[in-house]
Amino acid sequence: MGNLSKDIQSKFDNNRIKALINIKYTSNWLNSRETEFFKPFGISPQQFNILRILRGAKKKIKVQVVKNRMVERAPNATRLMDKLCEKSLIERERCADDRRVVYVKITDKGLELLSKINGSEHLSFLNNLSENEADILNNLLDKIR
Repeated sequence: MGNLSKDIQSKFDNNRIKALINIKYTSNWLNSRETEFFKPFGISPQQFNILRILRGAKKKIKVQVVKNRMVERAPNATRLMDKLCEKSLIERERCADDRRVVYVKITDKGLELLSKINGSEHLSFLNNLSENEADILNNLLDKIR
C-alpha cells in the first residue's frame, strides 16, 4: 500500500479521477483492516460504532437516535443491536408510554469491551500522518462533501 497507480497497475486521465479512485480504494482498504481487527473481539465495525455512540450518550437513548448518529448508515442496525443484546453488551427497554419507542443503553460488559479495544493498536497506520496533515485531509474530505 502506498502508491495507487502501482497498487492497481493503472494510469489515470487526471488527478481528480485518480483522487476519486484513491478515496474508494482507501475506503475499501480501511474497511478490510477494521473488519479483521474487530474479529477477535466478536463484533463488527458497525457494532463498534453503536457501542461508541451509546458510551458517549451516557444514558439510554432511542434506537432511532443511534441509527441517525451512525457513521455508516446500516439498514440492518436493529439486527446489529439484536446481536449486541445477545452478547449482553447493550440492553433494550421499551417506552412505557409508547410501545413503538425502544431505548438502548450500553452495559458494563460493553464498556469493558470498549476499554479493551481502545487499548489496542488498531489505528497505528494513522501515525503516518502528522496532526497538520490529518487536519488538511479532514478539510479536503469535508470540501468534497
